[in-house]
Amino acid sequence: MGVEATCPAGRLAGKIALITGASRGIGAAVALRFAAEGAHVVLAARTVGGLEEVDDAIRAVGGTATLVPLDLRDFPKIDELAAALFERYGRLDILLGNAGEFGVFSPLGHIPPVIWDEVVDLNLNANWQLIRAMDPLLRRAPSGRAVFVTSAIGRDSLAYWGPYAISKIGLEMLVKIYAAEIAKTRIRANLIDPGPVRTRLRARAFPGEDPNSLRPPETVTDCFVELAAAECTRNGEIVAAAGGCFADSAKGSGRADR
Repeated sequence: MGVEATCPAGRLAGKIALITGASRGIGAAVALRFAAEGAHVVLAARTVGGLEEVDDAIRAVGGTATLVPLDLRDFPKIDELAAALFERYGRLDILLGNAGEFGVFSPLGHIPPVIWDEVVDLNLNANWQLIRAMDPLLRRAPSGRAVFVTSAIGRDSLAYWGPYAISKIGLEMLVKIYAAEIAKTRIRANLIDPGPVRTRLRARAFPGEDPNSLRPPETVTDCFVELAAAECTRNGEIVAAAGGCFADSAKGSGRADR
């Protein structure tokens, strides 16, 4: 297609990549990197306005992007997006599930049910909906790749992290189950634990932390490219980005990797 022909050369040249939570933080950094590596990026976030700066940066490196206003908790809209991607491209090469929400820092008994549902719906259920809707498109790609952002918080038994921790540990199991199901296909599905990175969600979760002590999101994009590339053979793994790309896969607890 014309979009693919105009992409710059790179490891992801000609790929179609859907990135959720792409308006800031890790999502924006990865979107820019994917575009610089030659992918046409479909940027999904709740409002297009938050994506315009990302789009400008992508165009500045010679890349191309499509902006999609999408509240991932509106599950029928995910099916509509899948249908639109099929009509326009006929496939999806890369699915990056990055969108996430912290919710509240509170004892379990004090969390309003509506907040619990909102966090679990965005962090976990929306990713299941994405897998369900995008799997047929990934199967049509020469080498479909699905990458999801997780956190060691889900592997720590920490007080007050209820909905966020539950949703992240659930996400990890979800992706591992999907990886087992597609093991004999050309698709590969993995998770990245980016570790302590300078993001708005991190600032909200740790308000007393000096943001200048944290790595900027751009420093973890190498790992995303590795897992999105056609030559990646990993499947069902949790890759810890802390300390450099492809540090030992995250296992068990890992508080330093929040």
